[in-house]
Amino acid sequence: MLDVNIIPADMQASLMQADQEVFKSPSENDDLRAAAEKFEAIFLNEFMKQARKTKLAEDLFGSSAKTTYEEMLDREYADNLSDKINLGIADALVRQLGGSVK
Repeated sequence: MLDVNIIPADMQASLMQADQEVFKSPSENDDLRAAAEKFEAIFLNEFMKQARKTKLAEDLFGSSAKTTYEEMLDREYADNLSDKINLGIADALVRQLGGSVK
């Protein structure tokens, strides 16, 4: 006969707790965190947009298509940067609007 209780009791408890955390519905704090991180990405996008407006010389090959491409590229850069670096803006917003950050 096969013994189904081969996993120690303390490990069973931690596995059950981990399963409950995975299937738990997102809390308001999670939604607030996601919104704060998106705001950080928007902030970075605006920062990059203003930096790109600064021109030291006339662009020889400038066109509206190039401008549109650069705007889309800056938006993607901002999204990627906000995921990879921590500016602290999202943390400050979560602390200010939703209590303590975990």
